[in-house]
Amino acid sequence: MRLIFKLVAVPFAMVVTILSLFFTFILAAADVFLGIASGLVFLGAVILFIVGEPLGGAAFMVVAFLISPLGVPALAGKLVGLLDNAGAALRGFIAS
Repeated sequence: MRLIFKLVAVPFAMVVTILSLFFTFILAAADVFLGIASGLVFLGAVILFIVGEPLGGAAFMVVAFLISPLGVPALAGKLVGLLDNAGAALRGFIAS
């Protein structure tokens, strides 16, 4: 019975592993783009503060933080890590 479960788990392990690698690649590419965009939005926020628009500057600062590597990309990285851990658990089950 355990062999049947292992045979059923093989395609799922392959799909999860491939998806994890794909999402890791996409996340690395998006991290570079969003890092540059975050810097530009931060410069826009500084300009808005200098011009005298503190509300717009604060809004731009929030957006700059969210798209920086510490914001939404970090959350996406954690989710990709969880997906990779699920794939490793499936591979461990198959190998046992």
